[in-house]
Amino acid sequence: MADYFGKEVPKLGFGLMRLPHRGLATDIEQTKQMVDLFLEAGFTYFDTAFVYLGSEAAAKKALVDRYPRERYTLCTKVNAMMAPTEKAAKQQFYTSLERTGAEYFDYYLLHAFMENNYKKYDRFHLWDFVKEQKEKGLVRHFGFSYHAGPELLDRILTDHPEVDFIQLQINYADWENPSVASRANYEVARRHGKSITVMEPVKGGKLADPPKAVKRLFDAAAPDRSYASWAIRFAASLDGIITVLSGMSNIEQMRDNISFMKDFRPLNEEERQVIREAQRLLGKSATVPCTACRYCVEGCPKHIGIPAVFTAMNKQLGDGQLEEAKELYAQAVAHGGRASDCIACRQCENACPQHLPIIEQLKQAAAMFE
Repeated sequence: MADYFGKEVPKLGFGLMRLPHRGLATDIEQTKQMVDLFLEAGFTYFDTAFVYLGSEAAAKKALVDRYPRERYTLCTKVNAMMAPTEKAAKQQFYTSLERTGAEYFDYYLLHAFMENNYKKYDRFHLWDFVKEQKEKGLVRHFGFSYHAGPELLDRILTDHPEVDFIQLQINYADWENPSVASRANYEVARRHGKSITVMEPVKGGKLADPPKAVKRLFDAAAPDRSYASWAIRFAASLDGIITVLSGMSNIEQMRDNISFMKDFRPLNEEERQVIREAQRLLGKSATVPCTACRYCVEGCPKHIGIPAVFTAMNKQLGDGQLEEAKELYAQAVAHGGRASDCIACRQCENACPQHLPIIEQLKQAAAMFE
């Protein structure tokens, strides 16, 4: 691999979006243990965001308050869509500094660019604002995270060659998925000479529990490896990767990821062939590729638990387990609206980083379960 910005960074990053919980609160004690294991194994990169509920505060308690600043690197993000005014958007930066107590951010991202929101970062002058923070030493490196297509990505990188890195959704299931465009976006970023941090390498946990045909394939190739290991190593094996973020939710996931990433070995050609076969098998899958990020849920006027509904659908579509699917759907509607309650306002589709046809899929769910 050629030299690139971030080449020396250990290739497993700790994504703090899906931390363990006790009831509604973050399980700080378990998070502390996970942080300890992560750092002891030689990893350094932590990723949070202003909009990850409780995440920045948890980073302070489990990491910042317990370790010297030079032991770790920390990334967080500003989200213009959550800000009614320019002043409110810029205030997110100072709030993040206060929440984390980190003194400065090693990495800072303009968050979740999509076709319908990226211009707001221009209107709020956030590019210049972040560059000012870099000049002050409060940000070491900056970029943006991205959820759209390669044409827009090429245009943004042409207009903003000053970014140090970008964050992309890359996993083997979405490599050729036109709505996610993992490969196309990756190639645009590298053509512009930009390094990449990878989000959703396990597709919100979906690739840790893939369809049965894919499980059989992986078990035949390496029965002692976790399914998640194939996904994370696929992303980490690409050129130009700073680190691969894994949103670990418990100690077991942390230990598993450390087991194959502490002495990271890129995929060999035989393993790449296994991944290509997995991609072919997934191309036949009818499951809904939802990552359970929950961006769709907050603004739903009917309070439909969309990710939970899709989990129930996938239990039938992916595994053929109808009774289990019905039970999961009943649990989903016990805490929110029914799929048939959807009024097609499209708030969910506008917020979805995966660009899923949520309204049509909710109609399918209603037909399946109601």
